[in-house]
Amino acid sequence: MWPSFRKFLNDIHLYAGLTCGLIVIAVCLSGTIYVYNTEIREYFDSDRFFVNQQGSPLALEELRSDLELAYKGKVVGVNVFAQEGRTYQFALKKPGEESSLTLFVDPYTGKVLADNSSKTSSEQWMGYLFSLHRWLLLDKVETPILDSMSNQDLGRLINGIATSLFLVGVLTGIFLWFPKKAKNWKQGLNVKWSGNWKRINHDLHNTLAFYSLIALFIMAVTGPFWSFGWYKVGWQKTWDTYQAPKEEPKGNAAANSALETEAVQDSLPQPAAPVVSLDDLLALVNQKLPYAGNVRVTLPEEADGEIGVSKSRVGFFARAGADQLKITPATLEIKEITLFGDLPIRQQIGKSVKSLHTGEIFGQLTKFLWAVACAIATSLPITGTLIWWNKRKKSKAKNED
Repeated sequence: MWPSFRKFLNDIHLYAGLTCGLIVIAVCLSGTIYVYNTEIREYFDSDRFFVNQQGSPLALEELRSDLELAYKGKVVGVNVFAQEGRTYQFALKKPGEESSLTLFVDPYTGKVLADNSSKTSSEQWMGYLFSLHRWLLLDKVETPILDSMSNQDLGRLINGIATSLFLVGVLTGIFLWFPKKAKNWKQGLNVKWSGNWKRINHDLHNTLAFYSLIALFIMAVTGPFWSFGWYKVGWQKTWDTYQAPKEEPKGNAAANSALETEAVQDSLPQPAAPVVSLDDLLALVNQKLPYAGNVRVTLPEEADGEIGVSKSRVGFFARAGADQLKITPATLEIKEITLFGDLPIRQQIGKSVKSLHTGEIFGQLTKFLWAVACAIATSLPITGTLIWWNKRKKSKAKNED
């Protein structure tokens, strides 16, 4: 019974691996590098992220006032980092423009060091890596490949299928790792370097896959989240984070009424959102969340809007998941506070899908482990194909004899 079932699992493992091998190599190789996307960009573009400390930082209000005067726009957000010697990142929106401009500002001098109006070489390079990892570079192809979907959607679909096959390979590999005889289980934990190249290749495939099993499973099980809508909804419902999309009014009467209301509102002068002291706001955030962390502030653009604040921990073992605040602009009253650590475990897992996939779940420690595991995943289709090829040649030679 077990030998037949083992052969069945082996066939599934083999053909799943052969089918998705080339795509897995491309996705995992790009993923190995992209794990350190932030660090790579900050290293090559360090002049926009890091500055020399020169006394105490200027007040945020002073910096905002200078920026709004110089750029004739409105600051709609700011990122303040826990690490000293980092630039502040202000989001500024000009009248008539939908997207905001990110300004990298020296907090000690107020000088604008750079903006995101054009991409640097490192950003372009990392953008291509991301495209390879997510869409297999098909989004860069201008000519439509299929009439039924965009090239980006096609890349997403192929990637999702390959990732699903890789997950099947991981699950079947768990059973195949166990030796036929229990007394030989230790062989699966070591590489016999004194053996011939075929034995070393076989041991590398089995042993490295075993040691990276947990990371590979998490990467594979979270990957389809960005490929299939049904998988995304299923993930969110499983971990109790699903929010149904808002229903739009049905019928021509409702549509016409909505259009008329919108037209009337657009014709009336819109009251501006209250001016908030960024320094007072930051002091309030640090009082309510008294730990070292990076703070992201989103300011309202309308009078009835609210301030959104997220603060995330920093450090080598920093846990992913930001704490969230919603604040009334006029009074700086906290309307809602959501502490990530207070959420049920199910929701913490559900909301951590990105950090689980990239390895940022527990800071630099897990990022390093994920990068190593992703590099191993890159090698598995190669070592696995060589195992299959060697067995095929051996079987062919026996048949000829």
